[in-house]
Amino acid sequence: MRAVTHQLPAGWTTRRPTLDDVPEILAVVQASDIAAVGTADFTAGEVREILTAPYHDPEKDSWVALDERGRIAAWAYLDNTTASVRDLLDNYCHPDFGQPAQPVLLDLVLARIAERAVEFGYPEMIARAGAVSSETYYLGILADAGFAFVKRYARMKRELAGGERPPTLPDGVTIRPVEPGNDAEMRIFHRILEDAFKDLPDYLPFDYDTYRERLAALPSIAWDEWFITHVNGAPAGILQSADQSLENNEGWVKNLAVAREFRGRGLGVALLRTAFATYAAKGRTSVGLGVDMTNPTAAYRLYTGVGMAPEYEVDMLERTIRPQ
Repeated sequence: MRAVTHQLPAGWTTRRPTLDDVPEILAVVQASDIAAVGTADFTAGEVREILTAPYHDPEKDSWVALDERGRIAAWAYLDNTTASVRDLLDNYCHPDFGQPAQPVLLDLVLARIAERAVEFGYPEMIARAGAVSSETYYLGILADAGFAFVKRYARMKRELAGGERPPTLPDGVTIRPVEPGNDAEMRIFHRILEDAFKDLPDYLPFDYDTYRERLAALPSIAWDEWFITHVNGAPAGILQSADQSLENNEGWVKNLAVAREFRGRGLGVALLRTAFATYAAKGRTSVGLGVDMTNPTAAYRLYTGVGMAPEYEVDMLERTIRPQ
């Protein structure tokens, strides 16, 4: 683990953020997004969700940098809601004046990950960070810090016309909202989700109790946008929505999973079209999601097949952190 070597400009400082900082943090993040990908892709709800997430203590796991005028110029944080061996870090700066803070915040984040390895009981942890190709400065400081490319994600989107309708289902197939108060059904929902994502090369398991803790920490959940499908009475697939893009009037598909024995029957498409119709009925103007381009279930082709297209792609880089 390298020592902290970077310094802020004269008059600049760092401190811990509070929920009162959400509007100013959001302004920095959205300015960064617009400069990088041409659109503001972050919401105030997402900032609040990060600052209140499980295993995120803003007094330890989040920083803002202030310039000599007292403006928030950058925000960095750690995201790891299951205390897994992998910490996701983000390091946003205002494109007009925040760049001097990024190397300093990265030093602080990496030092904190080393501390968290000890706290979580790991001999080492993986630090992972994402950046788009236009963020050359940030990619440079990540490379200098020892990060290397591991995979790519795409942010997908589709406009909604407002007339979307649920699909016509074949005999024996049903799709309905999940029953959140039914513990047995929620356990099935979690099991299908877990089993499906074991296909991913860097899958990290999380048990049912942890899953429910993560859900309980969310600011809001629209349960009528969470769906479960059955084939001849057998649970076969799920779709989990999220409220993270409501401020942009966008529905968001958080997770889509079909059990292995039921794949190839069009259930993924049916779940998506059911979600699209639900979002449209609520007046949403678009639907979005993120997809791992290395997903072996050909998820990218599934999403393009229902009219979604990539808005931008994000490279994920990582390095190993060991406590000193």
